[in-house]
Amino acid sequence: MSTEFSLELRVSRKKSGLTQSDVAHLLGVKQSLVSGFEKGRRVPPVRELVKLSLIYGRSFDCLYAELVRDARQELLARLETLPEEVRRCAGTFNRSSTIERLRLRLVTEIDEYDSAA
Repeated sequence: MSTEFSLELRVSRKKSGLTQSDVAHLLGVKQSLVSGFEKGRRVPPVRELVKLSLIYGRSFDCLYAELVRDARQELLARLETLPEEVRRCAGTFNRSSTIERLRLRLVTEIDEYDSAA
């Protein structure tokens, strides 16, 4: 998990004056789970992430950016192993163009992300 995200999470909690126990109570989880989020050992599920955003009054875009980057790279790798030939029928008519558009979009977005970083 992103060390940037875990650092932002920890700093947000400390700025708010809340303890890990306070945050755990608000989330309805154990304090050790909050500690795991802040140490980068665990990624908060979407529901907890939304609650954390509400508690601290902010979004955690750095987590999304890392997840999106990782997903792009994984999809590109999986595209390389996608079977080339499938039985042609009405349901697969757009398959080739969809795959090529996806590949182009993923490569373009990765290049844009790299140049922005």
